[in-house]
Amino acid sequence: MQHWDRIEAFVEVVRRGSFAEAARHLSVSSSHVSRLVARLETQLSTQLLYRTTRQLKLTDAGEVYFDHCAHLFDGFQEALQAIGDYQRRPTGVLRVTCAATFGERYIAPLVNAFLQQHPQLTVNQEFTNRRVDIVNEGFDVAIRAGALPDSSLIARRLCSRREYVVGSVDYFQRYPQPHTLEELAGHNCLLGSADHWQFDMDGQHRHLRVHGNWRGNSGVALLDAVQRGLGLAQLPDYYVQSGLAEGRLMSVLDQYACTHTAVWVVYPRHRHLSPKVRQFVDFLVDNIDTVGAA
Repeated sequence: MQHWDRIEAFVEVVRRGSFAEAARHLSVSSSHVSRLVARLETQLSTQLLYRTTRQLKLTDAGEVYFDHCAHLFDGFQEALQAIGDYQRRPTGVLRVTCAATFGERYIAPLVNAFLQQHPQLTVNQEFTNRRVDIVNEGFDVAIRAGALPDSSLIARRLCSRREYVVGSVDYFQRYPQPHTLEELAGHNCLLGSADHWQFDMDGQHRHLRVHGNWRGNSGVALLDAVQRGLGLAQLPDYYVQSGLAEGRLMSVLDQYACTHTAVWVVYPRHRHLSPKVRQFVDFLVDNIDTVGAA
């Protein structure tokens, strides 16, 4: 059976350089600390400290034992810190970034609901379609869609995401529907911020480079161009669901639809995650369904 008080006494003696300072930190007597360390040495059948009237020095065995035990007690302190943080209310400024349309439609209502629960918090939201460096730009949380690159960021899945290739009813009255990926070469493919579309074919994920006479970094503008019959576009489900349901848009190449992508909430990796970030991320994951994103 381990005697944690003996190990703690030994660690504090080494860190503070004397039995008296260790005793003061532990709120016990010096003689009690001395007895604990002596009992630990007896338990281990080895000497851990050289004691003189002027100084303490670790033995070789003591150095090895201290290195391991110091990490152990640091872990205990981190566990206590984590529990304390978990019980605290989120405070300070919470900075969130997300792509414009998805953020405005789905994330902003959740941020606002979270703020209602924690009015002592200040929130700063930035909706942008550029790829934000959340660490260097000081953001706490980012919402990102699609496949995530390898990163030092922590990611939690929010909801599924499907890409549709769509055109207007008017467009398909003038041009035949494509049934293979190769047939896209005969269509005006309207482009967003990327110069390729994504598909799944024969169990493999493919990036297909397409061409057209329209390009922009706004999903809303791209959807408007599709609805005006200018060409085909590949857009996420949250842009096109209502148009498909109301018959204003038609979806093609569904057999190649890329369905493995998702929407993620990502945040920097910290040893102690702040209450505002931890609780906000949990809130997003638990409530994303309530705004119809999943």
